[in-house]
This record gives sequence, structure tokens and C-alpha cells, in this order.
Amino acid sequence: MSEQVFDVAIAGYGPSGAVAAALLGQAGLKVYVCERLEDVYEIPRAIALDHEIMRTFQQLGVVEAVEPFCEPFTPSEFYGVDGQLIRRMTMVAPPYPQGYTPSMVFSQPPVERALRSRVAQMANVRVEPGTELRDLQQDAEGATLTVSTGDGEPRRIRARYVIGCDGGSSFVRAQMDLPLEDLAFDEPWLVVDVLVNERGLAKLPKVSVQFCEPERPCTLVIGPKNHRRWEISLKAGEDPREAATPERTWELLSRWLTPEDGELWRQASYRFHALVAAQWRKGRVFLAGDAAHMQPPFLGQGMCQGMRDVTNLSWKLVSVLRGEVTGSAAQDLLDSYGTERKAHVRELTSRIKGVGAVICERDPVKARARDAKLLADCGGVVKDTPRQDVLPRLEGGLLAATDTTGRGTLFPQPRLRSAPCHSGLGPESMQPGALMDEAIGGGWRLVVVKAADAPGEIPQGITVLALDVTPEAEGVVAQWMQRHQCDAALVRPDHYVYGTAQGAAATQDLLNEWRLRLQQPTLQLEETNP
Repeated sequence: MSEQVFDVAIAGYGPSGAVAAALLGQAGLKVYVCERLEDVYEIPRAIALDHEIMRTFQQLGVVEAVEPFCEPFTPSEFYGVDGQLIRRMTMVAPPYPQGYTPSMVFSQPPVERALRSRVAQMANVRVEPGTELRDLQQDAEGATLTVSTGDGEPRRIRARYVIGCDGGSSFVRAQMDLPLEDLAFDEPWLVVDVLVNERGLAKLPKVSVQFCEPERPCTLVIGPKNHRRWEISLKAGEDPREAATPERTWELLSRWLTPEDGELWRQASYRFHALVAAQWRKGRVFLAGDAAHMQPPFLGQGMCQGMRDVTNLSWKLVSVLRGEVTGSAAQDLLDSYGTERKAHVRELTSRIKGVGAVICERDPVKARARDAKLLADCGGVVKDTPRQDVLPRLEGGLLAATDTTGRGTLFPQPRLRSAPCHSGLGPESMQPGALMDEAIGGGWRLVVVKAADAPGEIPQGITVLALDVTPEAEGVVAQWMQRHQCDAALVRPDHYVYGTAQGAAATQDLLNEWRLRLQQPTLQLEETNP
């Protein structure tokens, strides 16, 4: 049996697997991907993504390719028992902190194809569709995957690390004997996608709606163009298979549309769960995406969470495989993946369940009490609640020892008034209006309000951005620094904040701690800002 050797092998080529392959491949690693299906699954599943994911797409150079299939998420209005407005979720106000619309709807198949097209440009990434993972074993030096294509002979793939992105019924998770923890959510729902014609569009709300009705809670999401999605809860005793038949689906849609108003794109019954892997790493094998967690659909965070997983894990694998972090620090860095992502998923799932509890109260008396409380809390006037306010920060893992309000949060991506070209030709080659990541690249970054506050010694591998030398255009970092009472932030390659500091001495202490944590050498600061 032949054997080929890679840095990382990925099982599963859905959105999370594709982003992992792209990030690792872009970093120059030799990557193998196996996927049971021959092509992109054409039926749309996820419908929402956010600005953090768009920032990852920016890093991969696919923003222009995916933007035609994305639109801003409309406000979501919640209506109570008696049809009254009880809550409204909206965008954060511009300027947008990550440089992109904070919440978007999208069509999944073409976005997946754009990601796969980017991976196809990478000669160091081998993707084998129609290939099934049959066995996975690991030892101290790596892991061996046994794969087969159709009726072909089994082949062995050798990799230093493996990522299981193979979905909710993950073979990798089962093979590694990694159990799931139940977060106490299990409900049957019907998901319906309709391509609505002009007659039907005229009947429907212009915003997304949560119908918080005890009789049958349901959700209407305005997707791209004429795509409309309904998520309809099923009652006890209802047959999920019958609910997914065209006849019964149209009956459930009858309060909004008739068959003359559009075309059923797809309908399927699901049991939505809240589950999270108890352990995300076993030796050289990691779980990510649906293999590591499943969440209720409220707020549309399922796919986003999977992409956060692989964005978190990829830079850590790159650091270890390149030898930038070694020894016990390397193992700690890889362990921090599960520590950070498990806690984040559990907390966000808890918050999503809280939103679901508002929507899904079945007891009419309790539902009316809910409506009354929500209205009383806002003084009878429903106020806008930004969706992004529900996202937690990272806790534990690779974060500074000193807890500050900014630590573990997603750092903003400012638009800079002027920025150096990657050609390195000097100030005469400045490009106005570039986003921060475009201007200075990724990796570790120290962002300081004033160049004078940057310490005299900067550890190797950190880029310094001084905002008095290269100013921002919209003040998003200034607002962030003021809110978190700091004038320096050390930002990780995944854009989360390692730690913050106030003043040059505290900033030097922060960098010294980082250097010791990752066992990095110290280099003298060279002036690189224009």
C-alpha cells in the first residue's frame, strides 16, 4: 500500500475544511484533503455570516469572489403573542469595526465554490473528492489515514497533524473516541427555502421576523435576492418526514404564500441540537466545525463558529510546523485551541439558547409574561440591539496573564489614511484607504496610539503599527482604545487581542510576557513605519 506524507491532513471539505485548507496552504504547508462527496453540496444550508468571517475571506483573497452572493442582513423583528413588536436586532452603526458589513446573508454553494477555487490555485494542497476516510491511527510522530476512492485500492496518507472537519456524524471523532457533551437543546424544525416571485415578495415583510407565538414559533429570514427562508418548529407528534413533503410544507407556509407565489427550492426536517466535544484534541488529531459542536439555528452562527475554529487552529499549526514555537510552548499553543474554542462555543451556545427561549416559549401565560417583561425593560419603546453584542470574548488559552476588558476580544480592522505598499518602496508608494490587514499583513501585531509608546525592544515576529505615524481614517481603533482604557494592544494572527497595556512600561511588560510564553528571542526595534 503506497504512502504519501503531508504536514496536515483534513477530513471533510465543507466550509470549515475549505477555509482550513486555504489558510494552511496559503502559509506554504503541504496539505491533503479528502471528501466523501464529489462536488459542492448544492442545497444551501447556512444562510448567515459576519464581518469576522469576511475578514478571514480578505486574508484568503476571496472577498471579491464571494461578495456577489452576499447581502446585508436586514433587521430582525420579534413579535409576541398578540402580534406586538417586542424586540429588534440590527447592525452596529458605521463605521464598521472590521471593515465589512457586520451581518450578512449569503448563498452557501457559490461561496464554497469560491473557496475551493482559491485552494485549487495552491500546488501544495491536494484535494481528493469522492474519497472516503476508512481508518485513522496515530503515533508519536504523526498520523496515518487510510482512504479509498470508489472501488479503488485503499491508500495510506501520512500527516504530522489531522483536522476532522467531517460534520456532525464525524468519523474522526468516533475513531478517536471523543464524546460530545449535551448542552440541553433538542427540537424538531422544518427548514424551507423558497425562491419567491414578485407577487409573493409583495406579500412578505421587508425585514426578517421572529414569530414568538406559542402555537408554532417560526422564523422568516430575508436571504439574497428573492431567496426567503422559513424555520418552522414542529409540534409533538408531528411527523418530520410528512412535514417535509411539498403538500404539507405549502400548508405550513399558507399564512404567507401560496404555490403561485414562488418555487420550493428545498425543504428538510432537522433536529436541532446543542452539543460540544468534551475534548477537541487527541494527540495529533483535532476536531473543528460540526465535528466539534452543533448549535441551535438562532442568530445563524453555526458555520461562523466552524470557520472561527479553523482560523484559530491554523495559525497555531503553522507556528509549530514552521518551528517558530517549539518544545513545551508548542504543545501549550496547540492545547490552547481546544481551551479557547470550547469555552467560546459553550458561552455563545448559552446565549443563542437564550435568544431561542424568547422565540420558543410554548406556554401562552409565560409567553405573555415574556412579552410584558421585554417591553417593560425598554420602557415600552423597543430599542435596537446589535447582533454582534451577543458574541463573547475568548477566555483562557493563549491570552495575557493580566485580565483587561480588551483581552480576548476581536480587534477592529481600521481603514488607514495611508499605508505602505507591500513593494516596500517607501512613503512615495503609499496607498490611501487600505484596511489594516492589507496594509501591514497578518501575524502578530502591536498597535499603539503613539510611536513613542512602542518599547525599544520588540520580540521577533511582531509588526508595529503606530497610529500617529500611520493614522486611521474613521477612528474605530481610537474608540476601541478609549472603551478599553488602553493605548496599546497586542493582536494575535487570528485578530483576537492577546493583551492590552497603558503606557510604554506596561507595554514592554506585555511583550516580555509574550516572549517568555512562546519562548521567543528579542530583537531591537527597527523603524518600519513611513
